[in-house]
Amino acid sequence: MLDKAQITAIADELAEADRTRTMIPLLTQRYPEMTVEDSYAVQNEWMRRGVAAGRRLVGRKIGLTSKVMQEATGITEPDYGAIFEDMIFENGSVIEHDRFSSVRIEVELAFVLKDELKGPNVTIFDVLRATEYVVPALEILDSRIEMKGRTIVDTISDNAAMGAMVYGGNPVAPDAVDLRWISALLYRNETIEDTGVAAAVLNHPAMGVAWLANKLHAHDDHLSAGDIILAGSFTKPMWVYPGDTVHADYGDLGAITCRFV
Repeated sequence: MLDKAQITAIADELAEADRTRTMIPLLTQRYPEMTVEDSYAVQNEWMRRGVAAGRRLVGRKIGLTSKVMQEATGITEPDYGAIFEDMIFENGSVIEHDRFSSVRIEVELAFVLKDELKGPNVTIFDVLRATEYVVPALEILDSRIEMKGRTIVDTISDNAAMGAMVYGGNPVAPDAVDLRWISALLYRNETIEDTGVAAAVLNHPAMGVAWLANKLHAHDDHLSAGDIILAGSFTKPMWVYPGDTVHADYGDLGAITCRFV
């Protein structure tokens, strides 16, 4: 376990890395005794500073919920991070690439809650009852910590690699479509790069939200009405470079497009 001074020092390092668009050395190599709870303490300190600076917390992201993502990272348990309002882009946005240090895109679904969700023992049925609608979304991954050799501790401390998100397409009620079978085609510059089906996320994307509500309860927190929850990727991360246009086709649920400059 780390002490408060070490937690603060790591948060300071990450803040500077974010400001300078650089990456710091792996935490697990420098703090071999660091635990998952320590990493969430670092993330909470980052989130606390954001709120204190006037940023509005609007939701959470869930990461590493699918086999494809776990195989891509070598990490076998889910994690979560915070979403601030200034991290959300609308469909068709032109996004500055150098706002981030390492840009990758994932295909996801976002759940927008009409009711709060408090653990413990939140189930998929509780999630579906509490969800107002589900909408296609892209997550923009960013890294403030070196990527090679990362563990779950590094990733959580780095706000679960959350950079930003783009939403678009057609919002639907959770009972209007079989969420397990929502699929997407991911293009970069008019070339298809990946495809995926939402069932890859814990067999049902709502299961990720249930996991999150129960995990937050263990940290004396909960999901609130109006929160936006990125439920986890069902494609592997796709690298994106300046000048690239990204397009995700969700079939009947519409499409998302954004361009990086």
